[in-house]
Amino acid sequence: MSDAIRLATARVGDLSAVMRVMDAAFDPVYGEAWSAAQLLTLFALPSARVSLAWDGDLPCGFSAARIAGPESELLLLAVDPAARGRGVGKLLMDDWQQWAASEGADDYFLEMRADNDAVHLYESVGFSECGRRPDYYRGGDGALRDAITMRRSGAPL
Repeated sequence: MSDAIRLATARVGDLSAVMRVMDAAFDPVYGEAWSAAQLLTLFALPSARVSLAWDGDLPCGFSAARIAGPESELLLLAVDPAARGRGVGKLLMDDWQQWAASEGADDYFLEMRADNDAVHLYESVGFSECGRRPDYYRGGDGALRDAITMRRSGAPL
């Protein structure tokens, strides 16, 4: 892998690249990955954006987000396991918030399962827990997991 990661707004033609990262990044036991059909709906929404991270010619991460008034929600964030630890997740978080701010958002939300290691990334860029839904997620292993809602307000860091 190269040292330079390039970010670009994904288009419908990039769907297979996004799905490649999705398949590599999401453990099927948790059932969090979206289908290609679900992702396609985002490309049709003017209030949504998918950003794709590239390492040379290889997709290595993506984010999907939407805006509703002054709020923006991160719907998905994924980094290929082979690219983790290189700052790709932080680049995608920064890119999402910069885009959302340029569209008028100043309040940022995301939701995650309580045992997701990504909490460290989210906290490092200023997000904190603002709500919890007990036993919200049911994984393929049958275990119930809480959903944590996180929020950050104000201009992007």
